[in-house]
Amino acid sequence: MNDEQRNLPTPAEKLTPPTPRLSSPAPIQTHGLTAERVAKIVSQSGSARMTALLGIAVVTLFVLVYAFYDQGLPGVVGSSRMEAAREEIYLDTVKRGYNLYEANCARCHGEQGQGGIGPVLNDQGKLLAHLSPAYLHNVLTVGGRYICGDANSLMGVWADSNGGPLNYREIEELIAWIRATKDDVIKVQDPATGEMVEVTGWRDAAYVPAADATPVPACWKDAFAVSPSPSPSGGEPTPMPTDTGGGTGGSYTIVAMGVKFDLTSLEVEANKAFSLIFDNQDAGIPHNVAIHEGTASAVGKELWQGAIFPGIATQTYSVPSLAAGTYSFICTVHPNMVGDLVVK
Repeated sequence: MNDEQRNLPTPAEKLTPPTPRLSSPAPIQTHGLTAERVAKIVSQSGSARMTALLGIAVVTLFVLVYAFYDQGLPGVVGSSRMEAAREEIYLDTVKRGYNLYEANCARCHGEQGQGGIGPVLNDQGKLLAHLSPAYLHNVLTVGGRYICGDANSLMGVWADSNGGPLNYREIEELIAWIRATKDDVIKVQDPATGEMVEVTGWRDAAYVPAADATPVPACWKDAFAVSPSPSPSGGEPTPMPTDTGGGTGGSYTIVAMGVKFDLTSLEVEANKAFSLIFDNQDAGIPHNVAIHEGTASAVGKELWQGAIFPGIATQTYSVPSLAAGTYSFICTVHPNMVGDLVVK
C-alpha cells in the first residue's frame, strides 16, 4: 500500500456529519419561556420606562425652574438673577468711574460737571447729542487739540496708549460715569464726613430737546462756568502773603513728566520774588504750577496760580515773594502732582 492509499479517509469518516458551529447543550435548547417569566420581563420593562420618564420630567422641571430663576419670570420686572448681576456690575463700573472723575476731571469740569476751567458736561443737550461714548473715548484718547482742532485746548491725552495716566478699563469706567443717568444710584464716601452718601448720574434718559432748540456743535468752546479757576476749597483765593521789600530772589525749575513733578520739595528764599521755570514734558497734557497753603499732605487754599498749558512746552512764571513758612506747589489740573515749597 502506497502513501496516498494510507491517507485516504475511511467510509465511516465520510458519513459522519459535521458538528454545528453554534450549538448548545440539549437542556438549554429545549428550555422555553414560561408565562411567569414573560410577565416578569414585561413588568421590569414597564418599571424601566416609568423610571426613565420620571427622570426626564425631573430634568425638564429643573431646567425650567433654573431658566426662570436666571432669566426672570415673563412680565415680572426685577425677577431675573442675570439682569440683577448685570446691573450690579454696571453700577460698580459707574462707581469706579465717579471716583476717577473726582480725582482727575472735577478740577476742571466741576464736581457736578458744571464746568470751570473746562467746559460744562452735565448739559442735557450735550449729553444727548454730543457727549456720546464714541466721542468721549476719542477725546480722552487723543486729546482736545485733535478733536476740536484747537492747538490751545487744555484737554490733554488721558489714555495710556498715547502717554496718558489711565488704562483702557479706566477710560471705559470714566465714560460710564459721564453717561450715567439720574436713575443710576451709587453709594460713595463723602471725603468731608467719611460717611456713605448716595450720588446719581447727570443724564436724563427721558430728555427731549425743544422743537426750536439749537443743535449742539461738535466743539462747544463757549460752554464754560462763570469762574474759570475755582479754588479747591470752594472759595476765592486768598491774597498772597507777600513782602515786596526783599528784592528779587533766584530762579528755579520744575519739570512735569509722566503726570508727576520731578521734585517733591523745593526751597526758595523768603520775602523775595522769584522766577519759576516750568518745563511740561507731557505731550498734549495740560499742567501748571500753583502755590497753596498747607503742606503736600494737607493742601489748603490756593494763593497763586501759574498759567495752564499743554506740553511739550516751557513757561517762566514770575512768582511774588512769600513770607517764611511751608507751602505746597500743585498742578491745578492734576492734584496728585504735588510737592512741598519751603520758604526760609
